[in-house]
Amino acid sequence: MVSRTDATFFPPIPEAQRWLRGVTFPKDRPLINLSQAAPADPPPPAMRAAMAQMMEEPSSHSYGPVLGLPGLRAALAAEWSGHYGGSVDPAQVAITAGCNQAFAAMIAATCGEGDEVILPVPWYFNHKMWLDMSGVKAVPLPCGPDLLPDPQAARALITPRTRAIAMVTPNNPCGVEYPAEVLDGFFEVCRDAGIRLIVDETYRDFDSRSGAPHGLLTRDGWDETLIQLYSFSKVYRLTGHRVGAIIGAAPLLHQIEKFQDTVAICAPSLGQRAAQWGLEHLAQWTAEQRDEILDRRAAVEQHFAPLAAKGWALLGCGAYFAYIEHPFAEGSAQLAPRLVRDAGVLILPATMFTPEGDRSGDRQFRVAFANSDRAGIAEFARRLSQVEGPLAASQGAE
Repeated sequence: MVSRTDATFFPPIPEAQRWLRGVTFPKDRPLINLSQAAPADPPPPAMRAAMAQMMEEPSSHSYGPVLGLPGLRAALAAEWSGHYGGSVDPAQVAITAGCNQAFAAMIAATCGEGDEVILPVPWYFNHKMWLDMSGVKAVPLPCGPDLLPDPQAARALITPRTRAIAMVTPNNPCGVEYPAEVLDGFFEVCRDAGIRLIVDETYRDFDSRSGAPHGLLTRDGWDETLIQLYSFSKVYRLTGHRVGAIIGAAPLLHQIEKFQDTVAICAPSLGQRAAQWGLEHLAQWTAEQRDEILDRRAAVEQHFAPLAAKGWALLGCGAYFAYIEHPFAEGSAQLAPRLVRDAGVLILPATMFTPEGDRSGDRQFRVAFANSDRAGIAEFARRLSQVEGPLAASQGAE
């Protein structure tokens, strides 16, 4: 008998790293690695200095409360309330060991064997992986050319086994920022059906829009429907310290204590203290980091013209990601290793973000540009524009 884990596809990032084996890159043409959405730099110096002092506190090395340190829960509740213009109580906040664990905890608390969760396609691969390993069916919700999911299309997919609709905004892998009216529509669909709306806002701090991206927290009884997920990994570069969060109903978080206590007991204490320090001291630095990411997004758009002239298309761009379509006859899963060899570029094929048999995956790639700079983005676009190969039938006919 095959276990669920054994039947689940292999994590895409380690798989992509395999394509580098045996490939050498000249010093004047190093690899451009745009495969992973993780900050390459450490936390800012002021935070590292504060963490050094925290290291001397014995409690930084001990177990903490299962749902997180009270100070961090209160600080995040206050920040979330202020940003969204709603009301979040510390009892509606739980701290987890990263945002992936937050998603895993939510699925464990809301789904049973054979239940269903609707995922917009392209989907975040770790969400699909966890559903597979949990015995929960991922129901694909295809998006249109604008890469936005349609609430009414989702309504048509709801069955008696549906427990939630889960989405990421700004989106991973597409970079698309979901408009407030789209999220409003999904909230109403989920409320009407008595299911949960899970909104992963890991990349919220790099949204190009000023102010709150939606008003869901201002609705009466929001926590009966809405679950928000968050990560401190990107905004403060605390990737290795594993600090994420869930914002939702207090009774549901009480159930999550079972998962948390069994899997991790608690999120790392030092990382939690650092996250609270960041909320209290790094507002200006966070704004500057947002400006830098938005500038890199602009660089992608500005340098895409040579690619567009060769038949490439920029489908989505925002937060850490660009989602692009290639013009070649070969599928993206075959093209991706060739791009490593021929162009010195590592990006992920969209087959890693789409259901098996979805032909859009063969045509598209995710580009995680946040770790690059303007010069690197320009060089990436130049190299891709020089890649040659048989064109797809539609391209060859034009």
